[in-house]
Amino acid sequence: MATLELRNVNKTYGSGLPDTLKNIELKIDSGEFLILVGPSGCGKSTLMNCIAGLENISGGAILVDEADISGMSPKDRDIAMVFQSYALYPTMTVRENIAFGLKIRKMPAAAIEEEVARVAKLLQIEHLLARKPGQLSGGQQQRVAMGRALARRPKIYLFDEPLSNLDAKLRVEMRTEIKLMHQRLKTTTVYVTHDQIEAMTLGDKVAVMKDGLIQQFGTPAQIYNDPANLFVASFIGSPPMNFIPLRLQRQEGRLLALLDSGQARCELPLGISEAGLEEREVILGMRPEQIMLASAELNGLPTIRAEVQVTEPTGPDTLVFVTLNGTKVCCRLAPDIAPQVGETLTLQFDPAKVLLFDAKSGERLGVAAVPKVSALADNVAQFKGR
Repeated sequence: MATLELRNVNKTYGSGLPDTLKNIELKIDSGEFLILVGPSGCGKSTLMNCIAGLENISGGAILVDEADISGMSPKDRDIAMVFQSYALYPTMTVRENIAFGLKIRKMPAAAIEEEVARVAKLLQIEHLLARKPGQLSGGQQQRVAMGRALARRPKIYLFDEPLSNLDAKLRVEMRTEIKLMHQRLKTTTVYVTHDQIEAMTLGDKVAVMKDGLIQQFGTPAQIYNDPANLFVASFIGSPPMNFIPLRLQRQEGRLLALLDSGQARCELPLGISEAGLEEREVILGMRPEQIMLASAELNGLPTIRAEVQVTEPTGPDTLVFVTLNGTKVCCRLAPDIAPQVGETLTLQFDPAKVLLFDAKSGERLGVAAVPKVSALADNVAQFKGR
């Protein structure tokens, strides 16, 4: 196990070109599981390659156990990487693929055999040792790729979108296997994905990236409940957070968000009093599960009547879509609720869970504890049309 720290890491591919990585600052403790998540092209795989030593950084430092490894070759970093493409040797058996790196290190034959047996048992691939990669399914090939990395017993494991080539069912199974493996081995791990479900379920810490910048770094709960900006709020969550463009009003010193369903209006009191907010365009954010059917137990919370536009039963819950302020809004309701299209529901909101974002910059409003990030104006236009 080892600590991993990135200090002001930058990466550029030439003068005059924009930086691919911009002032990356991250630190994870020994044994932690870090997720790098973000859309395609955000720089997460480049950052992974820099940690592995497959690409040189243009500035900053990468430290393992407080020692700077930035100038070391990949073979000297004691880091093992599992690639998206598996990169297995097609002419070698599973046994030979797992043992290859150990032979290069000139380990004794008996020690190699013992290590291969240990890894095969851990990954439940003992019955596959005599087969070649072409005789294996995608999930089995992924296990072998993991086994080759595990056999090295490195300080740090790197996984670069290892499940992206698998079907949906196998992705879920392998996700569980990776989590169980980490719980057993407790090895420091960095895992790249564009899948926010993987990010939420696997990571101890999550770094959300966009355009080479870390937009937010924290636990999955912090990322989900307290997103730093509009981009993080929109990227994390399935179904995604609802965004409703509006203007605030101030009455008797209180700020109110006015919601209109076409059938009724609702004044949603907000727990902030920042001066001048009523003069700005804002975007109100609410998670689908935070919009509830009105009930006696929730007496006192603001309500609004709204007509059902679409319903989507998913099994564990029912997604119901209504229109508020001219914007399509998703509500996640109990699975036994099956309203008909055109039916009117009375919905309830908890003002304490409502989030506000500046419509121009995309930054979070009203919460001093959430770190501000660079302006996100280029992300905002897409939400205004929802």
